[in-house]
Amino acid sequence: MEMSYAIGRYEQAAELLPARWQQAARRVPDYRKARAEEFRLRAGRPMTLVTPEGELFVSDELPRQSVTQADLEQLCDVVTGYSRYAATEAMGKGYLVGRGGFRVGLCGTVVVREGVGVNLRDISSATVRISRQVSGLCGSVSELLPKGEAFESTLIAAPPGAGKTTLLREMAAALSNGSETRPALRVGIVDERGELAGMYRGVPQLDVGFHTDVLDGCPKAMGIPMLVRSANPQVIVVDEITAEEDLRAMTAAANCGVALLATIHALDGEELRRKPLFPMLEAAQVFRHLVTISVEAGVRRYRVQNL
Repeated sequence: MEMSYAIGRYEQAAELLPARWQQAARRVPDYRKARAEEFRLRAGRPMTLVTPEGELFVSDELPRQSVTQADLEQLCDVVTGYSRYAATEAMGKGYLVGRGGFRVGLCGTVVVREGVGVNLRDISSATVRISRQVSGLCGSVSELLPKGEAFESTLIAAPPGAGKTTLLREMAAALSNGSETRPALRVGIVDERGELAGMYRGVPQLDVGFHTDVLDGCPKAMGIPMLVRSANPQVIVVDEITAEEDLRAMTAAANCGVALLATIHALDGEELRRKPLFPMLEAAQVFRHLVTISVEAGVRRYRVQNL
């Protein structure tokens, strides 16, 4: 990833911040901007940056002013284009997606109706994730997968922060765009958390390929059959399998001839096999390949094996 691009994405994300915190963010040294992963704003405490070295104050040289609730409200207004009402449903899920595809996680007082969070008030903290497109990750993986026109369903397993979603997005784009040796495929994405495509007013802010259709903010179990009916995809992509209903929907799609590409939290294949969902996953026989990601001395390594 080029440093100029990494810094540019940092500065784009900083534009979502309240004015006084934008100024503080701009004073951060370039080397730190390029490596920053998140802005963290918590009411009554200074704003911090999450980096590979840990969570740091925006600058040791600045007065450590505290974030106010007014700052957090202003952040929400900017991210929603001053249309909070239209974003009520997303806020009830605890996040928003702003221009540029930047996901903003929110904490506060949850408004619950019939056991479901429908809104969030009295915002107490916000996390602005500085997402970046990383190219070239799937090359080593695709070389290990079987060659041929048909993509075989693949599961990506790794612990949090190892790069599952980034690899998933790039593989989705690669399948959608095709190459000299592989035809372009129709790809459908169920982007339940808004992190794969980063949709903003109906337009993907992150590259997910030319032949890709996206269902944004939709639960996986609902979105998978919707895509099968509405978009006739050859591959369906989902992030973070967590529930039996997700697997049931995937199995139904596979029975319709659709290939699946998905992620799941697991350190490796051994831990995956200990998960409560694994017996159902194994019985369904949906996935043919498992990609695991490990991080050693800051370097990500990929391993492909058959399931």
